[in-house]
Amino acid sequence: MQRTSTEIWVGIFILLGLAALTMLAVQVSNAGGGGGNTFRVTAHFSNVGGLNEKAPVMIGGVRVGRVGDITIDRESYEAVVGMDIDARYDNLPADTSAAILTAGLLGAQFIGLLPGADDFYLEEGDRVEITQSAIQLESLISQFMFSQGEGKEQ
Repeated sequence: MQRTSTEIWVGIFILLGLAALTMLAVQVSNAGGGGGNTFRVTAHFSNVGGLNEKAPVMIGGVRVGRVGDITIDRESYEAVVGMDIDARYDNLPADTSAAILTAGLLGAQFIGLLPGADDFYLEEGDRVEITQSAIQLESLISQFMFSQGEGKEQ
């Protein structure tokens, strides 16, 4: 009788553990989605660096949306980033700017929005006009080394 009771409790414990691991996997992979309504705005960048789809879109460190897709404009050959913004943030001024930022020195990239002061708001299908592309660490290092090399010759 005690062995059967122990086996039942072990089985329950294992099932709870598997359920917890499944929930954790869904949260980490973002398969649960953001839920709720969103509206899509786009931004053009000359370089998106390592930005990926599903990367966060943030204002002041608070996630307000996700990157929906990244494509190429066939005329200007710039990267076009589609951002799905949560509908509760539908009061973003039309002159909001977007920059591709990096979490930490070598962390994942995300889009940071900086709201402007316009009286009109971004709506479905609008384009964020003011953008700053990703800063590439390699180009910064080469600029630094080049400037140091010039300084020694003088």
